[in-house]
Order: sequence, then structure tokens, then C-alpha cells
Amino acid sequence: MSRSPGAPTPDALEARIAELRAAVRRAMASGDRRAARELRADLRRAEEDWDDAVLGADDGEPPAPHLAPVPAPGRRRGAASKGGAAAKSGAASRKGAAAKKEKGGKGGAKRGLLPVREQVHQALTLLGVPSAPKLVGSVYTAFFPGEIAASRLSSLRRDEERSFRTAPYARPYYLCAALTADLLAPARGLLTVSTWPLERRIVGPLSPRTDFLTSAIRLAEHADARLTGRGGPNPDVQRLLWRFASNIPGAVDGTVGTVDPAVLAEAAREELEVHREDDRRRREAAAGRALDGLDDAERLFGSRLRALRDAPRRPAVNGEIDR
Repeated sequence: MSRSPGAPTPDALEARIAELRAAVRRAMASGDRRAARELRADLRRAEEDWDDAVLGADDGEPPAPHLAPVPAPGRRRGAASKGGAAAKSGAASRKGAAAKKEKGGKGGAKRGLLPVREQVHQALTLLGVPSAPKLVGSVYTAFFPGEIAASRLSSLRRDEERSFRTAPYARPYYLCAALTADLLAPARGLLTVSTWPLERRIVGPLSPRTDFLTSAIRLAEHADARLTGRGGPNPDVQRLLWRFASNIPGAVDGTVGTVDPAVLAEAAREELEVHREDDRRRREAAAGRALDGLDDAERLFGSRLRALRDAPRRPAVNGEIDR
């Protein structure tokens, strides 16, 4: 296939596509949606150019049929015998693998078909706020098929940070740490998603309560939507909603242990209105400081060194010595 003079090579186009993908994710991370849309349009054009350079124009010919190899006449019987043995061996291997898969991991726990980072991403997307790994696991068990292996969560955030520092923005999203509003350091034991707005990934003094109420609303609305025509929620969902309702005034109005998702959501909204505005101002102020003073990796995973160096000095009071 000939290429017109001056046209970029497939290798150059692949490099350009990689640069544009990283630029799109960088623009989304900084909240610049207009630049992200423009870069996405450039990315589509580069991908079309790559298709033309590698695949060429469609000439209308049907694809060649896949032909199975034909054994030589003198070797058909032996080959067939070998083929039958190989088929039996393959079937036995598949049967053994299926048996191992049914047994699951340690303790016989059910495992989902997705990688663990995809499972965590689904649960966090449903919660919508920075969340502890234990809650993430409970939400996934209640609302999705399978379970998240707890042993995999301990190293997950470190693996994500290592991947980002090795190849920034190479993945569509990263599971990263929440940032504390005062020091912009990684908050202990709270996971977030890199594609969330920066202010949503920051936690201030009121954020634990507002995030708790926000996640209660989201889970109750999701459970309520699934109730349509299906009777009551499953026991795992009911237990999870009860954990939230027992800590929200007015969220329980029936039998102990049972929760009406609509009542839970309404009670959580009423209390959320009390704290929402103060919490939003603190988060936005901290997000502004993070945008001014942190690099891309620190905005996702926190800045430990900067937190020590830039810690504000408290003035001396009541006879203390100002240091």
C-alpha cells in the first residue's frame, strides 16, 4: 500500500494519538472541558488518519474465509488421533480450570468477573464520594455480582500511584487518595476516582458527615429505582441501608432492621442542607490552593513533603513561646 508524499507514518500517528489521549485526560483532570472537547476532536481526526494509513480505503472485497489446516493424506489417521487426544486434553484442562474457578479464592468467596480496580471503580461511582475500602466492599457486595477481595485493596492505591508516575494519564482513570483540606496530604483510608472534580476529592472538617449523607442519598435512590416491579430489596442492600438509616435522624419509620429507601433519602437531604454550603466553601478554597501549588501527581495522590514544609504556623497565645 503506497502512502502519499508528506503523509505522516503510522508510527508518528500512534505517537500523536498517545499524546492527545494524555492531553484529553489532563484537561479533564484540571476541569477544562472546553479544551478537552477540542483535543478530543483532534484525537478523532488522528485516529481516522491512522485507519487510512494502516487499513487503507475499503475496496468492497469480502474478508477471506478462515480455512482450517488440511492434514496430508498419509497422516490423516494419526493426525486425527492426535487431534482427538489434544481435544480431550484441552477439555480436561478446561474442566479443571472451571472447577478451580468455582472454588473461588481463599475461603471460597465469590469473585466477580471484573478486575478488582474495575470493581472498586463501580462501587465508588455509585457512592460518588471519598469512601473507605470496607464500605466500598460492602456496596459492591450489595449492588453488584461477586465480591471484592479485601487483600487486594491494601496495595491498590500504591499500584495506581506507581502506574501514574511511570506513564501519566495512560489509563482512563486512576483510583487515588482523598486530599485533606488543610495540608493537601493524602487522607488516611479514603479512596476516590481521578476523574472526579478536585473539590470532590478533598475532605474538610464537615466532609465526613456531608459525604455520609450524600452516599446515603445515592444508595437509597439506586435501591429505590431497583424496587420497581421487583418487590423488596435483597438482604445485603437492606442491611447496608439500615447502617446508614440508624445514623440519620428521621430515616427510620418502620420495623427495626427495615428501611424505606425514599424515607432514608428524604431524611438525608434535610440534614445535608444544614452542612452543604460550609463544606463546599472549604473544599473549593482547598482545591484552589491545590491547583496553584501542586503538580499533577500530587493533585491525585497528595503531597507529603509539601504538607510538612508549608504547614501554617500557629501564633503563640496565653504565654506560649512563638516558634
